[in-house]
Amino acid sequence: MALLNASLCSSTCRIPSRPHLPLPPSVSAFSNPQVMKHQVEATRNFVLSVGESASKASFLALISASLFLADPALAFKGGGPYGAGVTRGQDLTGKDFSGKTLIKQDFKTSILRQANFKGAKLLGASFFDADLTGADLSDADLRGADFSLANVTKANLSNANLEGALATGNTSFRGSIINGADFTDVPLREDQREYLCKVADGVNPTTGNATRETLLCN
Repeated sequence: MALLNASLCSSTCRIPSRPHLPLPPSVSAFSNPQVMKHQVEATRNFVLSVGESASKASFLALISASLFLADPALAFKGGGPYGAGVTRGQDLTGKDFSGKTLIKQDFKTSILRQANFKGAKLLGASFFDADLTGADLSDADLRGADFSLANVTKANLSNANLEGALATGNTSFRGSIINGADFTDVPLREDQREYLCKVADGVNPTTGNATRETLLCN
């Protein structure tokens, strides 16, 4: 019986054919040369556009890196009126700030060895935890400046006005020249006061105060 059914089916049965599925537009489009040419051209323009944008971005990044290497002070935007230059947390060894107006400038944690601040206006500037070893601060207006934890050893403070400046914590003025400097209302540690009194001399030309008197020396 099974053999009979198989024989009959071989002559009468038909396997239904699969429905014709249209090619996706992205594939069928390539059967038309004009459409294919248009799509290739569009793809090429897109790739060129992306490549051009990437090149511009790379160029800008290179310029930024060059500025950073040329002058670390331009690395970040900082406080104070000294242009857009940043002076916080930077290595500014030997940099010349002489005569500049740097009111409330932020020099926190910066390396300022042998930097030149002669005659600069530094009212309210912050030198917190900065290294000012050998820096020239002569004739500078340092009223209200913050020298907390700063290393001010071997610096030149001749005729500088430090009225109301902060010098708390580990601040050291060892080996500094302080002839004519005004330390009025500067909260110095007793060991620092005693040391400075041994080398204090002169009168500040701006305030008219004797250096020894401003240090409350005996």
